[in-house]
Amino acid sequence: MLRGTHTGHCAVLFVRLLVGASVGACLLCLPSSAEDELASGREADTLALPQPRRASQVSVEEALARRRSVRQYPDEPLTLAEVSQLLWAAQGITSERGYRTAPSAGALYPLEVYVVAGNVADLPDGIYRYRSSVHGLIKVAEGDKRGDLCAAARGQASVRDAAAVIVFAAVYERTTAKYGERGIRYVHIEVGHAAQNVFLQAVALDLGAVVVGAFSDEAVKRVVNMNENEQPLYLMPVGKK
Repeated sequence: MLRGTHTGHCAVLFVRLLVGASVGACLLCLPSSAEDELASGREADTLALPQPRRASQVSVEEALARRRSVRQYPDEPLTLAEVSQLLWAAQGITSERGYRTAPSAGALYPLEVYVVAGNVADLPDGIYRYRSSVHGLIKVAEGDKRGDLCAAARGQASVRDAAAVIVFAAVYERTTAKYGERGIRYVHIEVGHAAQNVFLQAVALDLGAVVVGAFSDEAVKRVVNMNENEQPLYLMPVGKK
């Protein structure tokens, strides 16, 4: 009787271990972020960007002094190298440990960055998600969506006329899972860091940029094809001056 009971307990324990291992393996397979999701089987779809430079002729002090909001742009294309540099400034990786150009509470990196391209040399019109891990782009949608994005932003002409619009979104749960409601504030602080990086990089590239915060969240999400758990925070039109 005891032997049978012991054997039964062992069998039950063995089954539980198998189930636990299977569940654990499944959890390991689940994407914890858009970056992980993109990494699973879509490497071939990634458009590699030119490597960002780490030096320029413009000092930080000069960039700070010259930074201004620019809302009007000539009909001239950005280069792919310029787009690459702007995205690196926003969320590029700067260390082997995965740290990025903008500080993040707990190094949790809740921001997702998109590019709505309509006048970029060597980049077909469309919407792209920036992949920090490989400094590349994943196409989300084809075609020039600047007009649609302009409509979502209450008709602000800078969104329509810019060569490209950088869109910042956030997955709040990445930060609030650790910091609770306070994490919402941390996310908003972080997007400000990232946007200022783009502003200063635009100055160094002799480009114009502006931050747009007036828009319909749901309309922007539809235009950009954001994931359900992503919330748009900033639009940054960028173009030649």
